[in-house]
Amino acid sequence: MAHVRLNISLEEELAKELDEVAKELGEKKSHIIRDALMYYFDYLDIKIAEKRLKAIEDGKSKLIPAEEVFKEAGLE
Repeated sequence: MAHVRLNISLEEELAKELDEVAKELGEKKSHIIRDALMYYFDYLDIKIAEKRLKAIEDGKSKLIPAEEVFKEAGLE
């Protein structure tokens, strides 16, 4: 997988905590940030799924049966 270099700004306390955790674990700060982002994106996936489910339950959105999608796409 290709890597992209990013420059970020952190509050001093957060940067200090990142330094301490990296030192304690013997990990690169970039690896800790990557892992934290992966966990956070997993969390956001759950929040988005819950929001979509609520919209369906509240009647604000609807499910379309797979057969209907396949038929419309000409995949029957």
